[in-house]
Amino acid sequence: MNTVKTVRELRAAVAQARAEGKQVGFVPTMGNLHAGHAALVEKAAQRVDFVVASIFVNPLQFGAGEDLDKYPRTLVADQERLLAAGCQLLFTPSVEEMYPEGMTGQTRVSVQGVSEGLCGASRPGHFEGVATVVTKLFNMVQPDLAIFGEKDFQQLAVIRTLVRDLNMPIQVIGEPTVRAADGLALSSRNGYLSAEQRALAPVLYQTLAQIGDALQVGGRDFVALLSAARKRIEAAGLRLDYLEIREAESLRQATALDHNLVILVAAYLGNTRLIDNLSVTLAANA
Repeated sequence: MNTVKTVRELRAAVAQARAEGKQVGFVPTMGNLHAGHAALVEKAAQRVDFVVASIFVNPLQFGAGEDLDKYPRTLVADQERLLAAGCQLLFTPSVEEMYPEGMTGQTRVSVQGVSEGLCGASRPGHFEGVATVVTKLFNMVQPDLAIFGEKDFQQLAVIRTLVRDLNMPIQVIGEPTVRAADGLALSSRNGYLSAEQRALAPVLYQTLAQIGDALQVGGRDFVALLSAARKRIEAAGLRLDYLEIREAESLRQATALDHNLVILVAAYLGNTRLIDNLSVTLAANA
């Protein structure tokens, strides 16, 4: 696996792969990689001949008081994990390489609709930062396909909308969330949890599964389902940010007539913000 730091080197390596007739897959990350990231790279390696990953902790998507400065940087371990998963090229740009004119006057990309509410409400400007950096990375790599984890469900919806609306010739693939044995979605931020907090964290997925089961057997009183679920999460000691049932494709508020649903949650354990989701497909006569 080759590691490059500049756009010039990145483009040269990708051009060489394309000259050899290879298709290019791309997995953008912020590093501090875990098995969930490895699954994305492995999926890309199954689909294409040349896998590019990036590690860039993007300041543009962090708000005031968020964990930009303490976000773990673990490059050597990340390189080992990427190599084992089948990555051929790693792009590790500096902030100056990504934003050579600084961030103040940087052109921004804003995706309407799916970026609103949920994490978009809790983290103002976050998805504009995500959409901007992903657009830049897509233009730098110009991949045939890109793979993102479904754990960040709203982010995936934003990127799919971005690619569609801007006519980018890129196939965006969502990879199912990788979970620990007790159900907790793998996340780089799980490392911030104390042992006591880590023991409490699985209540998020357990509660999502309870709501999903209720929906599958005909539950349609979303208000009552969510109210009971909020009480369970808060009783376990978590501070809820949001818990909602949305229509899976548009992310609008779900109605009893919808069949493709997603339940989304964000909650704090101490100072650590955890997110998760569960997709639920209902039979047409349910």
